[in-house]
Formats: sequence, C-alpha cells, structure tokens
Amino acid sequence: MTQIEKAKEGIITAEMNIVAKNEKVDVEWLRNEIALGRIVIPKNKNHDFPAAAIGNGLRTKVNANMGTSEKHCHFEEELEKMKVAVQYGADAIMDLSTGGDLHIILQRILKESSVMVGTVPIYGVATRLLAEGKEIKELDPEDLFREIEIQAKMGVDFMTLHCGITKVSLSFLENDKRVCGIVSRGGALLKRWMKENGKENPLYEQYDRVLDICKQYDVTISLGDGLRPGAGADATDRAQVAELLVLGELVDRARDKGVQVMVEGPGHMPLDQIEANMKLMKRLCSEAPFYVLGPLVTDSAPGYDHIVGAIGGTIAAIHGADFLCYVTPAEHLCLPDVKDVKEGVIASRIAAHAADLVNNVAGARQRDLTISKARYDLDWETMFTNSIDPELARKRKMESESSEEDHCTMCGNLCAVKNDKSM
Repeated sequence: MTQIEKAKEGIITAEMNIVAKNEKVDVEWLRNEIALGRIVIPKNKNHDFPAAAIGNGLRTKVNANMGTSEKHCHFEEELEKMKVAVQYGADAIMDLSTGGDLHIILQRILKESSVMVGTVPIYGVATRLLAEGKEIKELDPEDLFREIEIQAKMGVDFMTLHCGITKVSLSFLENDKRVCGIVSRGGALLKRWMKENGKENPLYEQYDRVLDICKQYDVTISLGDGLRPGAGADATDRAQVAELLVLGELVDRARDKGVQVMVEGPGHMPLDQIEANMKLMKRLCSEAPFYVLGPLVTDSAPGYDHIVGAIGGTIAAIHGADFLCYVTPAEHLCLPDVKDVKEGVIASRIAAHAADLVNNVAGARQRDLTISKARYDLDWETMFTNSIDPELARKRKMESESSEEDHCTMCGNLCAVKNDKSM
C-alpha cells in the first residue's frame, strides 16, 4: 500500500511519525491531510532516507536542480553540487542530467542523497534518441513508459510528468500568441512529438498506466507545467490555465488510484498576479501541494535571478505554494556551478522562511525571536548558530576590525544597543 492508501485506511506509518516529529505537528492531523491529498510524502519504497513531507501547514520546502548537460558533463562536479545543496538546506534534489550515462549518474545520486530525489524521465529518453542520430518525432512512447518504470524501480521519489499537454490545451496556445512560447523542455518535446505525429500525448492518453507504475513503488507524481509562462507578458494566459484545468482532473484520478500527487506551477509572473494564481491552482487542483519555479517577478535581471525568484517565491508561499524550486544566478545564462547552487539554495530558503513566518509554521517565529534576543544581548554565537547561513555570518564578523569586540564595525562604540542598555 502507498502512503495515501494507508492514510485513508487510518494507518499511521513510520514515515508519518518521522514527519510529525520533525514538523512539530499532530500525527493524526498529518495522516488525515495525507488521506485528503493536501500533503504528500515523496518516498519511494526502494529509497532509504529520512522521510520528509510537502504540503498544507508544513514548513515550505526547497528543491535544488542539478545534472550534467550535453555541453558540460562532469559527474563528480554534479555530486559536489548535490552535497553543497543539501549542506545549505535543500529538502530535495532533482537530477536533470542530459549528458553521460544517465542511469549510472542517477543510481549514484540515489545512493548518496540524504533527501528525496526527483527526475524528468522524458529527458533520458530524448537524450538517448538524439545520441542515436534520430529525431524527436521518432520517440517511441513505449520507451518513455519503460524509462518511468526503470527509474521507479531504481528508487526515484517523485517524477515530473507533463501529462497536461493535450491537443485541447495546445489549441489554446496556438490561438493566443505568446512572447516566449514554450520554455519547458519536456513540454516542448511533447508538443513537437504530438504535432509531427498527429497524436495525443501518450502520458495523458495512457495516464492509468502511469498511475499503475507509480503506485507499485509509491512514486509521487509531480504534474509538470509544460505550458508555464516563460515571460512576465505570458503569465496567466489561456494556455497556462487550460493546462491547469487538465491537471486538476489528473490530480483527482491519481488520488482515486492511491497515488500521491503534487502540481507544478509558474514560472515567470508579475507580483500582482501571484496571489490569484496560487488560489486558482489550489481551487482547480483540489488543494494538492503546489511546486513553483520562482516565480520570477521580472525578466530584467539575468545574473540575479536567484533574487528575482526569491521575491516571487515568498509571495507564492504566503498564498499557498508548498515547494519552491530554487533559481540560481546562472538561470537563463549557463549551467550553474557549485557557488551558484549554494546561492540559489540560500535565496530560496530565505524566501521559504519568510513565508513560514507569515503562515505561522511551527518553529519559524521562534527562530527569529531567538536571533532578535541574541542581537540585543550582543550574543554573536547564538546569532550565527540560528542564521540561515551560519558560515557566512560568522565569517563576516570574524574578518572585520571588530572581530574581538562585542560591537560591529558599522557603529563601533556608537552602537545603539550598547547605549540603550547602559541607560
């Protein structure tokens, strides 16, 4: 039985107990939320790591993408990125590799990761197809289902599957001109295959087959937003909403089948549209956990998109997003390096924590209060220990001219706290 099936039967699993303890929530409440599909525990039966959950009322989680590419294939570097991402607080890793022996890479990541691991199976199929000198239209749907099953058996915890790209949802894209078209790799691949073959998306057409595979291994489906906006000007257009309507249908079908499911969302989106989008998604998708990339609130800051994404991520999480996919300074420019990964994770963790403060998630306000009191007490070590990046906070203080003094170099002996406390 899967986690959602057990939850529906009133069974509290070992994973639920671990999550309840770590999140400081009542385990019976947690079981009920999982039964309703508002919380998921992405944990494959074949992957051994401490369970974590995503969804309503829990700490906002952060995912870090990594993986080799056709142009830059250094596997050990990707493993280092994974370790750095987890060190600085990533709750999940997605292996998006498209260069090298993809199964060996994934196997190693699954073995060494201490957090949940996600993939996009169509990447592997398309990568091998192109390596054989074939075109995307020659992709055999059987190879795609075979890849999903192979990865499920290997231990992948959640998979991005672009099941919502259909002939109907694509018709809205074609009749409503976009600035940036399709920016999802999986979405673009499926659109091309469908158009060149004149067929329906096999992931939608044979969705029950997808569910059967995922149920066997308790893989959580992450319904991909293949028609997400890739420019602020394209946000909340007909194609995005048309796909979302399909995803809502697929959420209900997954739950009925006993498969855990979450939904992916935008993308690029102006600040004033984020709240409405989060509420629309939750309404149409029956309160499923929502996984967003950013959102990026401006298209004008390449090189700083980790900041852009953090701004949008905070607003999104305040209004319903449960899972933030990090954005690095390399977004739109190149493959991120180790430093980019660290900065991306930290930016998203700041965004997540800022939202958790507003949402009064257990422990969030206490953390800030601890640091606030430590600042007034000039207790530097407590400040460092409770900060999101203790390493950097300690380094900046220790490398300053006031490293051995109780004040900092900004105010020196004019320190407001020191003068206030002396009264």
